[in-house]
Formats: sequence, structure tokens, C-alpha cells
Amino acid sequence: MSPSQPSSSQSSPIAGPPADGAGAAPAALTSRAPHVPADRLVAEMVPPPRFQSARFETYIPDPDQPSQAAAVEVLSGFAAGIGGGTETGGGKRRWFGRSAKKAAAPSGPRGVYLDGGYGVGKTHLLASLWHATPAEPALKAFGTFVELTNLVGALGFQQTVQTLSGHRLLCIDEFELDDPGDTVLVSSLLSRLVEAGVALAATSNTLPGKLGEGRFAAADFLREIQGLSAHFRPLRIDGEDYRHRGLPEAPPPFDDASVSRAAHRTPGASLDDFPSLLDHLSKVHPSRYGAMCDGITAVCLTDVQAVPDQSTALRLVVLADRLYDREVPVVAAGKPFDALFSEDMLKGGYRKKYFRAISRLTALARDAKPLVEG
Repeated sequence: MSPSQPSSSQSSPIAGPPADGAGAAPAALTSRAPHVPADRLVAEMVPPPRFQSARFETYIPDPDQPSQAAAVEVLSGFAAGIGGGTETGGGKRRWFGRSAKKAAAPSGPRGVYLDGGYGVGKTHLLASLWHATPAEPALKAFGTFVELTNLVGALGFQQTVQTLSGHRLLCIDEFELDDPGDTVLVSSLLSRLVEAGVALAATSNTLPGKLGEGRFAAADFLREIQGLSAHFRPLRIDGEDYRHRGLPEAPPPFDDASVSRAAHRTPGASLDDFPSLLDHLSKVHPSRYGAMCDGITAVCLTDVQAVPDQSTALRLVVLADRLYDREVPVVAAGKPFDALFSEDMLKGGYRKKYFRAISRLTALARDAKPLVEG
């Protein structure tokens, strides 16, 4: 399906091309507020570009962490046991509704839950599971927790249940519960899908029974999460962040002039003032951040500063995830990425999200270094 994409011909609010005149004026993310139709949200529930080639065979377990190799073995067996029917009577695919022969309620956990710190390869393993499951793509769904809640918002609860009940497998990446409403919503959705015989797989940085700790309304979280945890077999994956394992440190931030030059000489790059971009994110629903990056080959940011509040920080986390999924390098001037979030934020209930964002933005900054030095 062709994505709905707004015009990106508007100039960046930052000063025009440098004196050497290389390249046309870059795009500006702040000029983009795309509309994303519901059918695109469904069609895009596949592993993102970064993980399209992910397979169990390409996952490289850390030899010092036996839990990583063990996870590959368990997940390979889980994929083989899901099965792969693709049609109902008359040769038509089951896009909506339950199968004609409803699966019996499972006697044990119907899913696997990959628990581990950021950067141990959980998303790679989740995408590998999606690829290894013997069912055609139309009967498998892959998305982040945020994308799943956005789908419910676009389709409505009942239509989402009908749509996903026809699937063999639902993979949920970055399973995080940020408010009681989402907790109840996802708990109800997954319960209905388990009844329909859908296999579940999820990743997170926390065990299912611990997701609500350190967050607001912890009693409400834990009450709902305890019911969810029964659907999953927790699978611990230990290890250090592979994005920094044996690699050089991310380059320090550049100056504004260097970032502007890189933007003007990189076809398809965007150029934005960081505070203006943060303000723009507050006006675009997070479900549209991926579409906002359509066609962008590099994100160039000037005047990077510490984020001012938690709401802004959480929106930035979503943008960082979408950029990382799409392998979009980030060239930045100002504060280094490890100074984006305050000490209080890094000690609070959302700290795992913030550390993940720092890790991913650091990796993207490393990818962007040749754009400035080339």
C-alpha cells in the first residue's frame, strides 16, 4: 500500500544552504503532520525495516551469556509448534473473525515473554520468531505496544479483536504499561485473542509481574498485570547492550554549522531546530511519527537540549524508536544524547524507556558520523 505522505518541499526554519551551496534545501520534520489511515496501521504490522532480515541464524549469542543461546532454542521450538494454516473453506483468507474451527483453550501459557535489558537482541529474536512461524504474513502481526494501542484507537476494540483473532501469531515489542487505561485495554484484548487461539510473544525490560513497579497507580497496574502474566512463559535473556559491545563511543555532538552542511549535502535529509521539533511532536499523534519520517534518509538536529518534562520525553522516546526501526542516522549539535533526560527521569518509573532511547540514538549518531566527515 502506498503510504500517505505530505509534501516535504517546505524549507527548514534553519538558515539556508551554506556558502558552498551544496545541495537543495533539506526537508523539515516540523513541516510534516501526516494522516495515517487505519488500513495502513494494519498493513504495517510486520517487522520494521531494520529487522526484515532478522533470523535465528543471524542472531549472534554472547558466549558469556548462555541464556541467549537457550532463548534461540526455545523460540525455534515455539515457532514450529504454532502451525501455519492460511485459508478457510472456499480458499478465502481469514482476514476477520474467528476460524471455523475454534482452537481449544490452552491448558498452559499461550505465549512467550522475552525479558532482558535494552540491547540484548530481544527485538531481533522477536522478529526472527515472526519470520520462522509457518504462516503467511497476512496471518502474523508484529508491532510495538504503542502501535497496538493505536490500532485499537483507529479500529475500535471489537474490530481489532475480530481482525487479530484470524491470526496465528501476535508479536508485541516493547511491552510497556504507562497508564491504567492501556493496562485494562491490552489485558482485555490479549485475553480475547488467547481464547481465539492466537499465539502471543512479547518483549520488555521487565518481568510480566513487575511491569507496574515504580509507576503511577502501581496497585492498579499490578492487579491487571498479574492476570496478563499467566498468558506468558517468561524467558530471561541476560547480557550487555550489543549496540555498544566492542564498538567505539558515539561521536561527540557537532556544531550547528557542521550539522547544517551535512543536511544540505545529504539527499533526503531533514534539518530541524531541536526545541521546535519537540514542540511539533506535541501536535502530532505518536502513531504518525513513523509516517512523518517517510522518505527521510537522515535526521539533522541543531541546538539539542535536555527535554523539559516527562510528556515531552516520552514523545521523544517514540520518535527515537521509529528512527531506529527505519535505520535513519541522526546528526546532532548541542548536548550529547546521554544528557537528554534529567537524573530524576533516569531514576523514575520510565527509566527503561529513557535508557533505551539513549542507546538507540547513540547507535544512530554513530551511523551518522560519515555524513559529517565525508
